[in-house]
Amino acid sequence: MRRADRLFQIIQILRRRKLVRARDLAEKLEVSERTIYRDIRDLVGSGVPIDGEAGVGYVLRNGYDLPPLMFNEREVEALVLGARIVESWTDPEMAEAAADVIAKIEAVVPEELRRHMAQTALLAPAAHYAEPLSVDPRTLRRALRDRRKLAFSYRDREERRTRRRVRPLALAFYGPVWLLVSWCELRRDFRCFRLDRIAALEVLPDIFRPERGKLLQDFLRRDAE
Repeated sequence: MRRADRLFQIIQILRRRKLVRARDLAEKLEVSERTIYRDIRDLVGSGVPIDGEAGVGYVLRNGYDLPPLMFNEREVEALVLGARIVESWTDPEMAEAAADVIAKIEAVVPEELRRHMAQTALLAPAAHYAEPLSVDPRTLRRALRDRRKLAFSYRDREERRTRRRVRPLALAFYGPVWLLVSWCELRRDFRCFRLDRIAALEVLPDIFRPERGKLLQDFLRRDAE
């Protein structure tokens, strides 16, 4: 690994964790701890806000932005495939955003990588089946961002209908259906609702605050047990 790449990886690891020991960095990057100490010293000297000391660990202060990045071929392939999946499986607004991301990347990468992006043989064909949605995903995304409660009519697998009032927590795709992960006030528990079974959706003026036991992290933790 080139030293420049290693320095970048050190910053990336520090961004993902609260405290990282030199020993862990050395094992991850397959270099000696002495090399890590030298790299940290050089990063600090170049203005990267890293706090800590040898034998204790290092943290990257919040708010630090990396300088403009360059991608390697694997990263380009991951970006292109991800964007093509989004274009193929989501609504027009998200598809347009994915195409814009790729266009912005193409505008700044070197010509060699631009050709590689165009020739990447990783596809997400549009010829697939997905259950038709009865609600506008853009409305749900805005509610998620704004933490606004939702009310809607829901039809279960037995065709029974109930009126639900929920805290939206996440949107998840399990082909061929999209799911709304939420805290349901009727059931007083987490529930996943298929978007194709939701009707009469209303975004309520109520803004909910995060509460322990009703968070997405709580749902994911319980789902993993």
